Amino acid sequence: MSILVDENTKVLVQGITGKEGSRAAREMIAYGTKVLAGVTPGKGGQTTEDGIPVFNSVKEALERFPEVNTALIVVPSQFVLAAATESIEAEIPLIDILTEKVAVAAVAKMIAAAKARRVTLVGPSSVGIISPGKAKIGSIGSSEMVHAIFTPGSVGVISKSGGMTAEISRILSEANLGQSTVVGIGGDLLIGADFFDIARLFEKDDDTKVIVIFREVGGTYEERLAEAMESGTITKPVVALIAGQFSEKLPQDTVLGHAGAIVSKGRGSAASKIAALKKAGALIANTPEDIPQLIRKL
Repeated sequence: MSILVDENTKVLVQGITGKEGSRAAREMIAYGTKVLAGVTPGKGGQTTEDGIPVFNSVKEALERFPEVNTALIVVPSQFVLAAATESIEAEIPLIDILTEKVAVAAVAKMIAAAKARRVTLVGPSSVGIISPGKAKIGSIGSSEMVHAIFTPGSVGVISKSGGMTAEISRILSEANLGQSTVVGIGGDLLIGADFFDIARLFEKDDDTKVIVIFREVGGTYEERLAEAMESGTITKPVVALIAGQFSEKLPQDTVLGHAGAIVSKGRGSAASKIAALKKAGALIANTPEDIPQLIRKL
């Protein structure tokens, strides 16, 4: 099994006529994902080079393809809220936002709207989601080595870093530890689905035996996961790699890379995350190469 995406995933790409949107659509199609439609206001009636029909709105696209169950948003940051609102109001079950640098206020509105409609929102700044051998959405696995990097198996991976989704999966695959699903949740200050939300889905997936998470400093999403582990809501073993331990020596409120990587008065530090996860029973990897060894110990 897998979570979020599989052979039944049917995708609508918002922003499909743009450079990034068209590239993501082409990569998804090449992987075997069913991309049914695209949306770009003002360009309805066109067809992409890959033969995907383009519509002016999500509503028009769904009238033609009511079976769509996933939306990928690849539009300029200032238009993400409007694009997401369209898909949320249409109650498309899964929305993945690839676009970066979306205003925090806009993200907050999208998260609230998605929760009200019970829509799973992943991102912004999500590299995408892949269930190896089944389907993928977004730009995850854009390399020609995608089938070697991501291989089918029983390890669920959740990462805030786009690059580390591939690096961790490569290391796992080389150790003959395939993945059930790999999810890039995005590194922004506010995100839709977080570690706990995705871990809860893995908890219900019979074929996922262990969960691997990669996190940088900043935010308190790990503490929420740790609380769920301690309460017994998440019972599957967790292996965690927390980057940025060097940040303990930096001034408070230092921004590191992603907007979500902010150290503030001890909260969101690598030490606080590691302590919370250790207390909850997670195994802590010091390097990516440690992850397969820890999984084998389980």
